[in-house]
Amino acid sequence: MIRKIIKIDEEKCNGCGLCAKACHEGAIEMVDGKAKLTREDYCDGLGDCLPACPTNAITFEEREAPAYDEAAVLAAKQKKSEGKLPCGCPGMNVKAIKRDSVQTVATPVTSQLTQWPVQIKLVPINAPYFDNANLLVAADCTAFAYGNFHNEFIRNHVTLIGCPKLDEGDYAEKLTAIIANNNIKSVTIARMEVPCCGGIENAVKRALQASGKFIPWRVVTISTDGRILD
Repeated sequence: MIRKIIKIDEEKCNGCGLCAKACHEGAIEMVDGKAKLTREDYCDGLGDCLPACPTNAITFEEREAPAYDEAAVLAAKQKKSEGKLPCGCPGMNVKAIKRDSVQTVATPVTSQLTQWPVQIKLVPINAPYFDNANLLVAADCTAFAYGNFHNEFIRNHVTLIGCPKLDEGDYAEKLTAIIANNNIKSVTIARMEVPCCGGIENAVKRALQASGKFIPWRVVTISTDGRILD
């Protein structure tokens, strides 16, 4: 049938994942860091995803497409909700830890942070600490999810943090200026496994490309239960 359905411009998509979250039917998924309409029969054509997209990558079009299947959408929502907490967060299998009668005292963790500010939107483009620096660009949640984040990631790095889901705009322009105008030795991207973190990864990749420099870089993905996935 011919009906109204969304169209996603992959070139404009920055991988922030906001449209996937805004789509209550689950028609949009993040694939290789880009938003994709993976289930045409889940798209109701109302366009809740349009205002969520910061780059105007989503538009309407009229074309041949399967009819909207409300029953399938409801069934998928029911299946997805199984095993989740009331807040909607994924539940975790937490193993019970048997403690003996000996009381233990936690060892204080020393902060490895060497500069301030750390928010991408607040750091200056030029600063002495950027000279010959190993740059860490991290999603906000990573330091909370991974217990040894300071020692394994922040130590010996200049740290920049952000959240593409909560911050307005795109980080790529600011990061391009920082990389282009300073002697950066390497770049580490630390992100969560959730789709919205694709925005920070893509912003850094575009910044590296736009800077015109060849700098070693890597991406580390952390799971919601605190494991390093890559």
